[in-house]
Amino acid sequence: MDASDQQIAASALSVPEETIVEACGDPPLPELGVIEQVWETDPIATDDIESHAARAVESLSFADVPDGGEVALGVGSRGIANLPAIVASVVDAVSDAGYEPFVFPAMGSHGGATGDGQRTMLNELGVSESAIGCEIRSTMDVVEVGRTPDRDVPVVADDNAVAADAIIPINRVKPHTDFDGPVESGLSKMLVIGMGKQRGAQIAHKWAVDWSFRRMIPEITGQLLEELPIVGGVAIVEDQHDDTTLIEGVPPSGFLDREKELLETAYDLMPKLPFEELDLVVFDRQGKEISGQGLDTNVIGRRPFSINEPAPETPDIKRIYTRALTEKTHGNAMGVGSADVIHEDIVAELDAQTSLINALTASTIRGVKLPPVVETDRAGIVAALSTIGVVDTDTVRVLRAADTMHLHRLYASPALVETARERDDLRVVEEPSPIEFDNGQLTAPSLRE
Repeated sequence: MDASDQQIAASALSVPEETIVEACGDPPLPELGVIEQVWETDPIATDDIESHAARAVESLSFADVPDGGEVALGVGSRGIANLPAIVASVVDAVSDAGYEPFVFPAMGSHGGATGDGQRTMLNELGVSESAIGCEIRSTMDVVEVGRTPDRDVPVVADDNAVAADAIIPINRVKPHTDFDGPVESGLSKMLVIGMGKQRGAQIAHKWAVDWSFRRMIPEITGQLLEELPIVGGVAIVEDQHDDTTLIEGVPPSGFLDREKELLETAYDLMPKLPFEELDLVVFDRQGKEISGQGLDTNVIGRRPFSINEPAPETPDIKRIYTRALTEKTHGNAMGVGSADVIHEDIVAELDAQTSLINALTASTIRGVKLPPVVETDRAGIVAALSTIGVVDTDTVRVLRAADTMHLHRLYASPALVETARERDDLRVVEEPSPIEFDNGQLTAPSLRE
């Protein structure tokens, strides 16, 4: 289906603005100002990224790696700050130590579960062979390296990585969108699910229904550390601005204990919405490089399609309206079911095959269920606000954010602007003014940094 056919299909699914207004009335909408979260951060300077990454590699032991041996560097599909520079610096440090590095995609089924698709994802994140100075070996082939002792679950890993003399995953440690546990998204998960490619990811998600990720990932990580030449990992932690604040070499013995400590730091630093109760949040975009579920469940307080996991306690958002997919998500609309209403642009950009493969692999097919589709932003906002009860424009609590990763500056309704004036962690940047539309579409720019 070409772009024009996709747009026709989207239009067929979407409801015109006049129909929404006829059904809901033509209510006044709240004005929106701009507020800013006040964060104290200490990011690593851009010029120092290389030295921090080099020290992370130098802290690992290569005692059992033969001179000139191949070192497989696992890189994922997330939008990690400074990723090309970090990977290139790790490549240089490994080369300087006398070994032959290569990169392999450690991203499960992402990229449409094809080797070319995963190479393309890395390239669009800036991780190309020319940028990092080494070969990228991208296939979906895996090797079974063992089976779990109690449940006899096959443990698989990328065949290029298995054949190498050493393995180093490079990943950000952060809260996961689907589960809570001592280790969540980070080095261990990259080994178990990312390095397992589509087959490993599917096995893990299928067994997680009864086993749970919080128990599975530590157990399989331990088995992989015993079976494969994993010399350690390069862990990254980001601050509220998604700037790199820590790059650390983690030895195999620290994949669980040290990761747990880094996860606690990541929880403290992750950007969050500054209010616990909200009537409507408008997100300008969602995508896989923003969060594995498109919209970070830890930010929106919803986990409607996770595997036997409770939702976060806060925030409580009555309605979510999502406007578009990111370009880098390549039509993967995983997690679109978190929203209550979506713009027709999402349907026009949606790649049904890629989205479904991701959902099937993750055993979360409810995540790609389409919410009601509307033709314009005004229709989406009216539909959302008209279904939460009586709305007073002076008291309704509305936010608009770029996405769940970029939360420094936010559009906010008058009630939230007044609250912001009284808080030390918030600053009012612009006073509220009427929402402006052009043919029903929002005209004010996204507040993405």
